[in-house]
Amino acid sequence: MTTQMPTHMTTQSHTLTDTFTLLRRNLRHTVRYPSMTLGSVFGPVVMLLLFVGVLGKTLGEGLATGAQGSGYIGYIAPGIIITAVASGSMATAVAVCVDMTEGIVDRFRTMPISRVAILAAHVVNSVITTVVSTGAVILAAVLLGFRPHASVLEWMAGAALLLTLSFALTWMAVAMGLVSPTAEAASNAPMLIVFLPFVGSAFAPAASMPAGVRQFAEYQPFTPAIETVRGLLTGAPIGDNAVISLVWCAVIASGGYAWAVASFRKPRAH
Repeated sequence: MTTQMPTHMTTQSHTLTDTFTLLRRNLRHTVRYPSMTLGSVFGPVVMLLLFVGVLGKTLGEGLATGAQGSGYIGYIAPGIIITAVASGSMATAVAVCVDMTEGIVDRFRTMPISRVAILAAHVVNSVITTVVSTGAVILAAVLLGFRPHASVLEWMAGAALLLTLSFALTWMAVAMGLVSPTAEAASNAPMLIVFLPFVGSAFAPAASMPAGVRQFAEYQPFTPAIETVRGLLTGAPIGDNAVISLVWCAVIASGGYAWAVASFRKPRAH
């Protein structure tokens, strides 16, 4: 007597297998064509060096905050970490657009490959790249004098938030890559995502900004994430920022996923 595996379990296993197979392909492409990835990894590090090494003294004089005496580096490091997460969206949008415009996805459609796996592989690849990028920023910040005072649980909570934010932003970047006609357009599409941390509390407190700008900075998606990471790493108060960050992540992830799936199902104009 034979026992059949439930259909939904077979489908899930098939999707996971296809995702890992396509992920290996995407990782090989990342290694062979590293220019966009290196920009996502080292761009935030260069930004950290600029703001701390060149502008840190001037900007830090106007702040009474810091990570237990770390000075401006203690304030800006969490903001640059979030900026690193946002920067990864550019490489993802370009990679998705290239796959769509070069015809490889059309070949995938004719094969017994899970449609969700094609997109999910890009998401996982982007999250892995983001982990490397944020790790490089944290290492550079420590070398520049950043001294976080987080416990193991606080580090784990911060890492969980960064992974959740990366996952959400990546789905939005995938959708942008799917609707972009060229790789150049795809590289420009996520610029708003990359720019938003600058109009948040990444480099200066929102309370110090002019009216109008201050309200925008306080209610946009990145400020609560920045304040949560800053609080976890430096002991600053978090308030309800963690909950707000998770709500924003859920909204961005669900919206990006729905947009990506709908765009992927539509026939692409040639």
